[in-house]
Amino acid sequence: MGLEPIWIAPFDFKSNAYTNSATRASSLNHEQTNYTTLAPSSQTIYNYKVSLIKLKNLSLGYNNQSILENLNLEIDEGDFICIVGPNGAGKSTLIKGILKLLKPQKGKIVYNKNLKQNFVGYMPQETKVDANFPASVYEIVLSGTLNRLGARPFYQKSEKTLAKNALKTLKIEHLARKNFCDLSGGQRQKVLLARSLAATTKLLILDEPANNLDRDARTSFYQTLTDLNKQGITILMITHDLDHDTLIGNKVLSLRPGSIFFGNVKDFYKKVHHE
Repeated sequence: MGLEPIWIAPFDFKSNAYTNSATRASSLNHEQTNYTTLAPSSQTIYNYKVSLIKLKNLSLGYNNQSILENLNLEIDEGDFICIVGPNGAGKSTLIKGILKLLKPQKGKIVYNKNLKQNFVGYMPQETKVDANFPASVYEIVLSGTLNRLGARPFYQKSEKTLAKNALKTLKIEHLARKNFCDLSGGQRQKVLLARSLAATTKLLILDEPANNLDRDARTSFYQTLTDLNKQGITILMITHDLDHDTLIGNKVLSLRPGSIFFGNVKDFYKKVHHE
């Protein structure tokens, strides 16, 4: 038994599936958009950025039972949004909705028309690896380009270049020939992140990626994410790290039963302090 079928999957919004079909890179249309801070004041802040995803009166749930109700917000290009909240609040449910793995009960999710044709790097919460699976770090990262192969049975120079660039971006070229299973937890997370970068350069969705990492490894991993975001990659990350020193990004989406907050990190801490 080898690796599970998918760790960090390129996701094609257009076909609503994980896919191996070929893709074309395209630029996003720059348009004036706004996002709404869903704090008690319902204040609207106008922003001149490209909106990648809009949630409009969105309700999500299972078996006619709503987990999230009437959610309204916009995810802009370049955002780094931490999604926080207790277990059962709807964090993973929201991610499934954005990935079109869960159909809205009400409302809709509107994607930038060019994002629909691109791929999104998704890193699930847990990764199970067979200790005897003989895959090198380079092979793992290269597999992130499968969506580009189409009907071709072999990788070409372009895919290999993408994999090498991803390794270089995360400064793990020296691990390329090592067996994935021989790496530390922090190194594995960086390899899986590199795999997602080989799949996309637009949007990364991460479900508690720092779980099971010690403090030093977690700090290093978060710094890597911050650097990627500064390079223009939009990031959505579910996290339980709420300390001032570990909560990163420029915005926070806090999901709690009966209370939703969406705004900048500073305002989030003010809200938490006054509760």
